[in-house]
Amino acid sequence: MVRIEPDMASTLFYIHDPMCSWCWGFRRSFGALVMGLPGDVKVERLLGGLASDSDEPMPDQMRAHLQRTWRRIQARIPGTHFNFDFWSRCSPRRSTWPACRAVIAARRQAAPFDQAMTDAVQRAYYLEARNPSDRETLISLAGEIGADPDVFDRDLESDETRRALAAEIARAREMGVDSFPALVLDRSGSRWRIPVEYTDPSAMLETIGLLL
Repeated sequence: MVRIEPDMASTLFYIHDPMCSWCWGFRRSFGALVMGLPGDVKVERLLGGLASDSDEPMPDQMRAHLQRTWRRIQARIPGTHFNFDFWSRCSPRRSTWPACRAVIAARRQAAPFDQAMTDAVQRAYYLEARNPSDRETLISLAGEIGADPDVFDRDLESDETRRALAAEIARAREMGVDSFPALVLDRSGSRWRIPVEYTDPSAMLETIGLLL
């Protein structure tokens, strides 16, 4: 694994959505990337907000498109699996903002819950055929990761949580990011997009090393 020694403070922004299927496929490569970075490169996670709130059933065309995407990811990224029972057991909606707010609401209780809630949403959606667009699912997941479900329920739709999500989406857009996952390296105010590699974290580390 390539090791990088930066000469000044740097931040690697990871912009994602917990219900983004390509983010699910990227999780192992991203974990290896983080492990290869030195401790003085800060990693900051931002929620990009893939799809806004909606109570409308997902159109058949979108359902078919996402199922094709799942199959393409399984074929391209070794070790990535999807439970297609989701499409028959659940009532899909094109709505990821509730899951994004869930990450923020969980994070408010403890910083490690950011990653834990993201992981829980991904497992529920992609492996357990549970719908993270539903409030009841998100409250259950909060309890499963050890958060206080009552506090989480209160915070999930609060004005503060909504403002926090809007701010993170705005930061991502200001960086020019509107698809996920995305990586942006900030080095003393200068920013570079890092090409996402789903199976080869060393390529990302080499790119970052050239920029530091």
